[in-house]
Amino acid sequence: MSFPGQFSDPRVITLFGLLAVSTVVWLSLGLRARARRDKARTPLERVWHPQESIPLTPAEEHAFGQVVSRLSPGSAGRLR
Repeated sequence: MSFPGQFSDPRVITLFGLLAVSTVVWLSLGLRARARRDKARTPLERVWHPQESIPLTPAEEHAFGQVVSRLSPGSAGRLR
């Protein structure tokens, strides 16, 4: 099967072939990266810690609240 006109040039056929292969590679790598990110977002199994059963003092609760508020995402989704 031969292509009409300009498309019969082997350089054009090679160019389109390379474009097709690079597009497939780019899409497959993007999908693999997305799958890895989605897999990493699954929550970890909850691990019980012995200190969880010990009540905190008001000063400890306040300190913990300060740490949590600094680690929570800000308005732009970035840490403060």
